[in-house]
Amino acid sequence: MAREPREGGRGGREREREGDELVDKLVTINRVAKVVKGGRRFAFAALVVVGDQKGRVGYGAGKAREVPEAIRKATERAKRGMIRVPMKEGRTLHHDVAGHFGAGKVVLRSAEAGTGIIAGGPMRAVFESLGINDVVAKSLGTRNPHNMVKATFDALARCASPRSVASRRGKKVAEIFGKREQAIAAEAADV
Repeated sequence: MAREPREGGRGGREREREGDELVDKLVTINRVAKVVKGGRRFAFAALVVVGDQKGRVGYGAGKAREVPEAIRKATERAKRGMIRVPMKEGRTLHHDVAGHFGAGKVVLRSAEAGTGIIAGGPMRAVFESLGINDVVAKSLGTRNPHNMVKATFDALARCASPRSVASRRGKKVAEIFGKREQAIAAEAADV
């Protein structure tokens, strides 16, 4: 009997919260053993990504002797550390961006409508929780889920909307995009 593939990496758990409408995805769960006089004592470490699928996302790690308790701790930490990410048309990033954490390096690229989420396990969980529908992402370096998620968050924290860039420069959004649009119009007139 074949098993269906599970989403969200090795854990593959997804829950929807009714009250605050947050989606939490279990990215990975790791069993660790402490050797004591009587034998081994097992504990569990969980990595969870939480998002509202409207531009807010956070991640958290939790450790406990039981799996549900580790997931609960990780979810609480993820809710406390949520960030807001500006999205273009509510479906993709405004621009390409790179991020890194430790040996983990990621490259995120905005994509055309209908592309979908082209990303590896831990990054896919982040994008699904965030609400991004079209993105192309590549992980370079490590395959460690913790470092991949942290590198993805580093990249997402560097994302800026045209409105925020314009206000920082003291210009209007049209002034920033104007030069490129004028060049395209001039090029079209030459053809």
